[in-house]
This record gives sequence, structure tokens and C-alpha cells, in this order.
Amino acid sequence: MEFLTLGLFCGALLCCILFGGSILYALVFGLALFWAYGRKKGFGWGQLAHMSLQGVKTAKNILEVFLLIGMLTALWRASGTVPLIICEAVGLIRPHTVLLMAFLLNCAISVLTGTAFGTAATMGVICMTMAVTLQVDPVLAGGAVLSGVFFGDRCSPVSTSALLVGELTGTSVFDNIRRMLPTTIAPFLLSCAIYGGLGFLSAGVGDPPDLWALFSREFTFHWSMLLPAAAILLLSLLRVRVKMAMAVSIAAGIGVCLAVRGLVPLEVGRLLVFGYQAADPQVASMLNGGGIVSMVQVAVIVCLSSAYAGIFQETGLLDQVKAWIAKLSRRITPYGGVLATSVLGGMVSCNQTLNIMLTYQLCDDLGEEPDRLAIDLEDTAVVVSPLIPWSIACTAPMASSGAPVAGVVAACFLYLLPLCRLLGGLRLQSRGQRAARSA
Repeated sequence: MEFLTLGLFCGALLCCILFGGSILYALVFGLALFWAYGRKKGFGWGQLAHMSLQGVKTAKNILEVFLLIGMLTALWRASGTVPLIICEAVGLIRPHTVLLMAFLLNCAISVLTGTAFGTAATMGVICMTMAVTLQVDPVLAGGAVLSGVFFGDRCSPVSTSALLVGELTGTSVFDNIRRMLPTTIAPFLLSCAIYGGLGFLSAGVGDPPDLWALFSREFTFHWSMLLPAAAILLLSLLRVRVKMAMAVSIAAGIGVCLAVRGLVPLEVGRLLVFGYQAADPQVASMLNGGGIVSMVQVAVIVCLSSAYAGIFQETGLLDQVKAWIAKLSRRITPYGGVLATSVLGGMVSCNQTLNIMLTYQLCDDLGEEPDRLAIDLEDTAVVVSPLIPWSIACTAPMASSGAPVAGVVAACFLYLLPLCRLLGGLRLQSRGQRAARSA
């Protein structure tokens, strides 16, 4: 009955994808389905409601952070922080460096903003526009953009995925970022080498567009526009709590909007809720977005997924799947088991948030310490989800940046990270087995 229940849920997800429906329909259907399973197992309606509520309560902190992220992303757009950084950065792009700089610039913006989708809709759009202008292969450029936007999504202190992993595993985001460095260096350098080499082999021609002129239609740039970004970077280095760091950045953004950009308090309040809306159509196509409203869908997904977690834990729905994963992990290392789970989870969940939660739920009994499991999740579910062509984590950033979905084949960093981890783990396991036999 367990596999039938899970199969029906996977079928609902696939139907939403095939017919273009919102994934929320499948998630609501899944909640009803899992409640029905719980009733079949003898649990009362009150017990099932309590299980679901307890699951949602575990996500309380992350939901509060989503609220702050919505306001932060709107203010960074409205205050001029994002456009100023973009204009300063794009001066580094030349025909033979388009691919490498597309990767590095999207890495930088995604680390600053913590959002893959927001980065793809700003720096991603700019890099793809430049790639087309300079006649660079859009598949290669799309892969560089996708790699870059999820680099920061993985390791930014204000990333929703990093915060979700920390919340699930009970670990500190800052400690997790520090632990990610050893697993990041080799894939990052290899990706830079690949994009640098491909850039010289497929160098385009022409000149990049003048973004200073474009954004000057909407903004009169001033150095103080960098304050919101500087605040969160400095406070993150000082290991100030994430919510406090974001609150200070929000305050700085409000100050810049009022004092430098000349917005009135009512306008600031409106953009905090509904996001930034530029008056110029071309600027709007690159910068519009953010606000509390923009976080509603992902917050609902997290709430429903958290409700699942409470039901799964109490009803034992996933026990047989967990046993299979534990057996697999003994053969290919615990990391290999988490990786295999995240690949299958990404294929059926079709979004990063649900994949993270499903992978955690299925792998939390593998015997790993919480800090180790947190890094395993960062190096699997977070970066594997955008490699699934039909996943929202892939299609949304590709569509918003103007890149073809085929660009997923060139997302080097997203492949190299789990591959390096897996090969390193298997090598250590083999060495340990040889040592045990010789002893």
C-alpha cells in the first residue's frame, strides 16, 4: 500500500507537469492522499491534523526568513543596489570571456541575493543578452548562467535552500557555509577552467550593450546604493544571526530609497509587499520583482512539504523506502545514497524545496551527524534539482534568463560538485576496506 500511495502522488506531480498545471494542485492532492493513508492505518482525523501541524511548526523559522527575503529582494532592486553592482560588473565582459564571466558574475550576484530565480532574472538576463549580442552559443551561455545562479543558492547566508537545510538538520547556516568550502574549491576551479577554455574556443564578436545608459533612465547612481549589500556581507562575516543581518540590510535599503531615491513612505511600503516595479519597460524586464507576495508560493510549498514530513514520520509511510536507501548506502557510501535519493526525488518532486525535504526525510536515519548530513544535502538535492529538465528549478531560471533548456547540459559546476564528492567518498571507502582486509 505504501508504494501505491507514493506512486499516486508521483503520478499527480507528473500530470501537473505534462498538462502545465501548478504543482500546488499535486501537493494538495498529496496531502489528502497521505491523510487517507493515515486513516487506513488507524489514525484519527485529529491525530493526522496534529501530525501535519507539528510538521509545519518545524518550518516556522524558515517562513519568517521568507518574509524578510521578499522585502530584501524588493529593496535591493528599488534602492539601486542590484543595478549598480550589475553595471560595475559587466564592464569585465569581453567576447572571449563571456562564458567565464557569465558564470562568475551570476555566482557573485546569487551569493549576494541568495536567490537563483532572482539572479537569473537580473544578471542571467544580462549575460544571455550579451551572449546573443556577441554571437556566443546560447547553450553554453545558458549552462554557465545556470551553474552560477545555483552556486550562490547553495552557499549564500540568505539563501532559502541553505536556510531550509540548516532548519531541517538543526545546524548553523554559517557553519554549513564554512564546511562547504572544501567540497566547493575543486568543482569551482574546474568549472572556471572549462568555461574559460570554451570561451577562447568559441569567442564571439561585437561589443556588449551599454547598461549604464539603460539603468540611468530609472536611477541616478550614488555610492550609498551599495550600503544594503555591504551591510549583509559585513554582518555575515561577523556571524550575526541571519534574520538580524537581513533586518539591518532592509533598514539600509529603506533609508536609501527614502533619502537617495526620493521615494515616499507609501511607495516603500507598497514595494515591500508587491515588489519593485520600474517605470521604464526595458528596465522593468530585468529588475521587476521581489516583495512579500513573491514568496507566497514557495512558502505554501514549504508548509505542505513540512506537513508531509510530520505524517511520514508518524505513519511509517517511507519505512520501506528508507530500508532500501540504507542498503544502497552501505554499498556506495552514505553520500552516494543521499545523491541517489536526491536524483529520484528531484525527478518526481519537480522542485528544489520539496526535493530537499524528501531527501532529508528519507536519509535522516543513515547514521550521519547533522552537520555532515547538512553538507550532503547541499551537495546533492540543492544542485541536482536544477539538472532535472522538467523541474521548476531548471525551467524557471532558464526561461527568465532567456536561455534554452538544453543549456542544462553545460551546467558544469552542478555536475562536477556531486561527481567529485562521490568519487572522493568511494576512494576513501575502498581505501578503508583494503586496510580492514590487510589488518
